[in-house]
Amino acid sequence: MQPADQLIVRSLGRRPYEPTWRRMQALTTGRDAETVDEIWLLEHDPVFTQGQAGKVEHLLDPGDIPVIQADRGGQVTYHGPGQLLAYLMIDLRRRKLGVRDTVSLMEQAVVSVLADLDIQAYPKADAPGVYVDEAKISSLGLRVRRGCTFHGLALNVDMDLSPFLRINPCGYAGLSMTQISRLRPGADLAAVPERLLNYLIEQIGYTSVSRTTSWDE
Repeated sequence: MQPADQLIVRSLGRRPYEPTWRRMQALTTGRDAETVDEIWLLEHDPVFTQGQAGKVEHLLDPGDIPVIQADRGGQVTYHGPGQLLAYLMIDLRRRKLGVRDTVSLMEQAVVSVLADLDIQAYPKADAPGVYVDEAKISSLGLRVRRGCTFHGLALNVDMDLSPFLRINPCGYAGLSMTQISRLRPGADLAAVPERLLNYLIEQIGYTSVSRTTSWDE
């Protein structure tokens, strides 16, 4: 089995943002041609993260929620419990993917998950992410180092959306945010991570998947 065919999936539960980010950086810095790609599924403790081009004026009133300057693309966003994070550590050269290809497949995976729930969603060419009736339900932010990605996507599943009012989400003043539980009350939310994972695996093309719930296996 070639490394290009393999994937490690880590279902990590709820984790603080900064140690997770540092592990993504370390994996990306230390990987070589034989390193197997990974996808991490998790939630974060409440945190605002600023992208590399993040402008301070988009932080309106962070209050007691910490703000972390990250090394992904994009502007400021919020992460918290009830939001699904999928972090993709992919060797793009090995998969023969471009950055735009990767962004598009992440967006399409989210659109497909939502379609399974009878939610009509769509990406926007001028504003990466996925939207429902002009409200944003999923944010994307990638970093590519030495041909390999880290960071990924956030999908609002069943969370407190009020912290988004303390920022201009993704740099857009007044941008409305929404989530699955608001659009489809009673939906099987527990199935969402697995559905998203399956679409990502299918679109990227892995044929051998191993799973763990920790960083140590």
